[in-house]
Amino acid sequence: MAPKRRRTTESEDKQVLQKCSSRITRARSSLVKKNNYNSPVVVFAHGAGAPSSSEWMIRWKNLLADALKATEVVTFDYPYISGRKPPPKAEKLVDIHSNFVKKIAAKYPKHPLILVGKSMGSRVSCMVAAENDIKASAVVCLGYPLKGTKGAIRDEPLLQLNVPTMFVQGTKDGLCPLASLEVVRKKMKALNTVYVVENGDHSLKIGKKNLELAGISHEEVERLAIEAIATFVSQIISPI
Repeated sequence: MAPKRRRTTESEDKQVLQKCSSRITRARSSLVKKNNYNSPVVVFAHGAGAPSSSEWMIRWKNLLADALKATEVVTFDYPYISGRKPPPKAEKLVDIHSNFVKKIAAKYPKHPLILVGKSMGSRVSCMVAAENDIKASAVVCLGYPLKGTKGAIRDEPLLQLNVPTMFVQGTKDGLCPLASLEVVRKKMKALNTVYVVENGDHSLKIGKKNLELAGISHEEVERLAIEAIATFVSQIISPI
C-alpha cells in the first residue's frame, strides 16, 4: 500500500514556490549571460579629418550600437587630434590603435571583436586586424581610402588580411573607385563583400538632387547600409 502523501502547510508551499522561482531566475540570468556573449564589442576609429566627437561619428556609433546589438561601441581619438596636427601616415598610428584594441579585447574577452573605421580609420583597422595577436572576428570599412593622393592603389593592408572584411562604399567616392576595389577584392585572401551606396560620396552622403530623384531620404540610405552591416556581422559571429 502506497504511503499517504503528507499535506503541506501554506508556509511550506510558499517556500517551495520561492525556491522554484529562485531557480528559474538563476537559469534565466545564466541563459541571458550566455547569450550575451554573442553580442559583439566594436572598436570604431575615426577618419583623418574629424575626431570621434564629430556629428558623423556620433551618429554612426549609435547606428552601429543599435543594429549590432553591441555590448559596447568604443571610439577614441588618435593623438594628433588633441595636438591639432595634420594626420601622420597610417602606419604610424597602428601601435596606438592596436594597444587600444587590446585593452578593449581584454575587457570583453568572451565577446566577438569587430573593428570598424571611417576612411583612414578603416585602413588602420585593417593593418591592426592583420596582426597575429589581434583576434578580430571581422572588419568593416566605411569609405576605405584605396587610392592615395598621388593615385597609387594602396592595397597592401587588404592583401595581408585573413579576417572577414566588409566595404561600404559610395559610387562617387574618388578615394575608392569601385572598379579598382573589385580588382583588389579578387586578390584578397580574406572573405570579403561590398555594399554600394549609389551616388554616395566618401562619407556615404548623397546629394539632395539625387536623393529626390531616388525618392529616398538620407536617413533611409544610412538605415539600409547599417542593416547590410548587421547582416554581415551576424553571419560571421553566428554562422548557420
